[in-house]
Amino acid sequence: MIKRIAQTAGFTGLLAALLLTLLQSFWVAPLILQAETFEKAPATEVHEHADGAAAAHSHDAEAWEPADGWQRVLSTTGGNLVVAVGFALMLAGLYTLRAPTRTAQGLLWGLAGYATFVLAPTLGLPPELPGTAAADLAQRQIWWIGTAASTAAGIALIVFGRNWLLKVLGVAILVVPHVIGAPQPEVHSMLAPEALEAQFKIASQLTNVAFWLALGLISAWLFRRHRDSQYSA
Repeated sequence: MIKRIAQTAGFTGLLAALLLTLLQSFWVAPLILQAETFEKAPATEVHEHADGAAAAHSHDAEAWEPADGWQRVLSTTGGNLVVAVGFALMLAGLYTLRAPTRTAQGLLWGLAGYATFVLAPTLGLPPELPGTAAADLAQRQIWWIGTAASTAAGIALIVFGRNWLLKVLGVAILVVPHVIGAPQPEVHSMLAPEALEAQFKIASQLTNVAFWLALGLISAWLFRRHRDSQYSA
């Protein structure tokens, strides 16, 4: 069983990570690079002081970040691989409790994962371009984790609940974090144009949909394949 889970998660995570990196490289990354030009522009401005001397802003040494090109792509691929394998391990573990009878059922698991880890959290904390004001990081992380957990529990009760009371409870749990509300910055501001931000939000959602559908479909196919080969051995 452990071997089946590991093999399913490893191959699924690799394929899904490569797909996500490909989509991000051609669609999401160019939008981020464009937004970074607005973020870095103020740092290069030179102001004229009252005494007539020109002085530029002084900045502390910035933390290392991958350069544009192969470094950024390689860094993105590595991060996507870790995340994809982790989510694939979760799906494969859930399959041991309720195995998919058809490969197409993996799409439903993928949609549930997308709703849990992407759609629900982004209703309160939408994806942000560089240069966008944001609330305290710790508060956002706590809200994100709580929202993902409540969404997973709510979906589980709605889908697997044996009576309508459990299903109603599931709906209530889904709504709770959004009633509480996500932490917001004191002042909403961004350096990039609104049109660019709108494109970024759409690109982020669609690339994540593709990622989760691929994750669910591939993991279900591999899990059933390993199971069938074990029974036929």
